[in-house]
Amino acid sequence: MKKHIVRIGIGIFVVLMFLGHVRENYRLPLIDNLEAIVYDTRLRLTMPRTVDPRVVILDIDEKSLAEKEKGGEGRWPWPRDRLALLLDKLFDKYDVAIVGFDVVFAERDESSGIRVLERLSAKELRDVPQFQSVLARIKPQLEYDDIFARKMKGRAVVLGYTFSTDEPGLAPKKGLLPPLVFPAGAFAARPIRATSWSGYTANLEELQKNAASAGHFNPFTDDDGIVRRVPMLAEYNGAYYEPLALAMVRVLLGSPPLMPILPDEAYAPAGYPGLEWLQVGSLRIPLDDTASALVPYRGAKGMFNYFSLVDVLNERVDPAELKGKIVLVGTTAPGLLDLRATPVGPVYPGVEIHANLIAGMLDENIKQRPPYVLAAEFLLLLISGLVIALLLPFLSPLISTLITLLVLFLVLVINVVVYHVFHLVLPLASGVLMILVLFMLNMGYGFFIEARGMRQITGLFGQYVPPELVDEMARNPEQFNMTPRAEELSVLFSDVRGFTTISESLRPEDLAVYINEYLTTMSLVIRERHRGTLDKYIGDAIMAFWGAPVADPNHANNAVLAALDMQAEAKTLNEKFNAKGWPTFKIGIGVNSGVMRVGDMGSKIRKAYTVMGDAVNIASRLEGITKQYGADIIVGEGTKGLIAGFVCREVDRVRVKGKDEPVAIYQPLGLEGRVEQAKLDEIKLWNQALRFYRAQDWDMAELQLLNLKKMAPESELFDVYLERIALFRAHPPGTDWDGVYTFETK
Repeated sequence: MKKHIVRIGIGIFVVLMFLGHVRENYRLPLIDNLEAIVYDTRLRLTMPRTVDPRVVILDIDEKSLAEKEKGGEGRWPWPRDRLALLLDKLFDKYDVAIVGFDVVFAERDESSGIRVLERLSAKELRDVPQFQSVLARIKPQLEYDDIFARKMKGRAVVLGYTFSTDEPGLAPKKGLLPPLVFPAGAFAARPIRATSWSGYTANLEELQKNAASAGHFNPFTDDDGIVRRVPMLAEYNGAYYEPLALAMVRVLLGSPPLMPILPDEAYAPAGYPGLEWLQVGSLRIPLDDTASALVPYRGAKGMFNYFSLVDVLNERVDPAELKGKIVLVGTTAPGLLDLRATPVGPVYPGVEIHANLIAGMLDENIKQRPPYVLAAEFLLLLISGLVIALLLPFLSPLISTLITLLVLFLVLVINVVVYHVFHLVLPLASGVLMILVLFMLNMGYGFFIEARGMRQITGLFGQYVPPELVDEMARNPEQFNMTPRAEELSVLFSDVRGFTTISESLRPEDLAVYINEYLTTMSLVIRERHRGTLDKYIGDAIMAFWGAPVADPNHANNAVLAALDMQAEAKTLNEKFNAKGWPTFKIGIGVNSGVMRVGDMGSKIRKAYTVMGDAVNIASRLEGITKQYGADIIVGEGTKGLIAGFVCREVDRVRVKGKDEPVAIYQPLGLEGRVEQAKLDEIKLWNQALRFYRAQDWDMAELQLLNLKKMAPESELFDVYLERIALFRAHPPGTDWDGVYTFETK
C-alpha cells in the first residue's frame, strides 16, 4: 500500500476533479466539447432518416424570390395582400390544418403606396373632392396589413417572433407579444433556470390580435455554436413564453393550457431546478435544466416535404400534397439568414428545426435530459472511478487493461440501455474520459519514472533535430530509415522583407533579441501548432516542410494553416516591437507541394535531414515574388490542388526564374466560413477582372480593377495589373499570348 500511495492519491485526485465538474463547481471545456461530440454522434447513428409527411415546409426559396417575370414574387418581404391571398389558398383550396410563420412581421407594409396617397390627401390634394372620394373608396383595398389580419381571424394561424439579449437600454421592444403561458412568479416556490431575454421584436398589434397564437423562434445555441435544443419556456420580465413549435402544437390540439409537472417536493433536494415536463393535453414534453427540449432531428435537411412558396401561391401544387397538413412558412434562401449549425449539418434551415420539434412532440419521442441526470452521472463516476483508482496500482499491466475494459464496457452498456429503453440522455464523455485518464496515468507512471534518463537525452538531442524524428527513433530505432527517398511533401519558405534596414536601425544586443524572438515565435507555430519539421534558418529566413519524417496525409493543409498563423503572429509581434520602439516588419511566405527528395543529405563533414527538388525550388521562388504582388502568402498549384476548406484567390500564372513551365499561383485568405463577405465579393469581381485580362480585353479588365481599388484601396495586387495593362496597351503581347507572366529575377 505504501509503495502505491502516490498512484492511488493521483487517481483519487483525478476522480475528485471529474466529480467537481459534474457538480458544476467549475467546468472543464474539454469534457463539455467531448460530450457534445458524443451526443451528436449518438443522435446521427439513431436518427430514423425517414420523411415525416405530416409537416410540410413552404419555402421562401430562391425560386420564390426570383424576379416576377421569372415566375417569382420578387425580394422579401412580399406585400401582405399576397400573404393574405396565400392564407385563402392554404385554408380554402388546400384545406391545411394549421399554418405557422417562421417570420416576424414587425414593420408596417406600405408597399401599396397608401401613405403617399394619405399625405397628398392631407396636403396638395386636400381641396380636390374627387380625389378624396376615390381615396376613401379604395383605401380598404390598400391597407395590406388590415387585409392580412382579417384573413388570419378565425383560422389556425400561428405567428413567430424573436427575443434579443442586447443590453437592457439597447434591447428592442417592438410589436405586441402574444399572451404569456406562465405569469411572473409562477415558479417562485420552485425556481427554474429558463433562458432570460432583455428585449423582443414581435408582430404588429393588429396581426397578433387576429392570429390564433404566436411563438418565439430563438433556439438555444451551445458554446460550440451548435443548435441542439430549443427553450420551451423563455423568460421576459419575469413572465414565460412558448416557442413557435409548441404554440402550433397547442393550437392543433385545441389550445389546451400548458401544465408544468414538477417532482414531489419530498424527493427533490434543495436547489433542484424542479421543472422536468410540460403537459399539453395528453402529450408530455421533457425538459432539461434550462427548461429546454432536445430537438429530435430526423436526419439531414429534407426530412420534411418542401414546396416553393411561389408554387403554392400560383396553385402549381397538387392539393392532395397539403390537405390536412401542418404547414410551416420559412426560408432556406441564404440571403435571408435563417441557416443554423446543427448536429446533422453545418448549414441547416431554421424552419426545419421547428418541424422536427413539432413531429417529436406529437410522437412523444423527444429524448429526456432532466436535471437529475447530474446525480446519476455523479454516482456512476464515483463508483467506476474508485474501482479503477484503487485497483489498478496493485495489478499487472495485462490485468489492469482487462479490468479497465470491463468497467468501460459496463459504463457504455448502461448508457446505451438507458438511452434506447428509457429515452434518457445520460452523459457519457466524462465517464469514458475519466476511465481512460486513470488507466493512462497508471500505465504511464512506471514508464515515465523508469525512462527519465532516456527522456533527458531525448530532450537534449531534440534541440538539434526535429522532435518528431527523435520520438520516432526512440520508439522504433530498428525500423527508422534516414536514407533519401522520393515523397510528396509540402515545403514553406518565409523571409522578413527589408531585414537589412531593420538590422541597421537596432543596436547589436537589441537585434539579437529581435531576431531570436521572431524565429522562436514562428518556429513554435510551425512545430508545435502544425507539426511541421524545421529544416533550417538562413539569417532571418525560415525553411520548413511537412509529411516527413512522420507521414502526414494533410501536409498541404497544415503548411497553409501554419503560413496563416505565422502572419497572425507577426501582427502580435509587431505590436510588441512597436511598444519597445523597435521597427516593425512584414514577412512573405511561399508554400508549394510536390514530389521531392527527403532524407539525410550533405557531406562527410556535415549532414542534415532536409528536402531537395524542383518543388522545393518553386516554393523558394514563390516566397520571393510575394512582394511583387503585395501578397503575404503565395502557394503553388501543387498545394492548391491538395488543400480543402480554404478561401483562395488565383493571383497569376507565372514562369519563375529557372523554370520553363508556367505555374498557377494562389493567395490563401483564410478558412471557409471565417472570411468576410466583403472579401468574398471582392474575389468574385477579381476573377472577372482576371478573365478579361487574359482575354486581352484591357478596357473591361481596367474597369473591374478600378472598382476593386475602390473596394480595397490598400491592395497592391490591383496596381500590378493596372501597370501591366498600361504596358500591354502600348506593347500588345500578341494573339498567341498565354496569359503567363515571366519573372527574370528570383
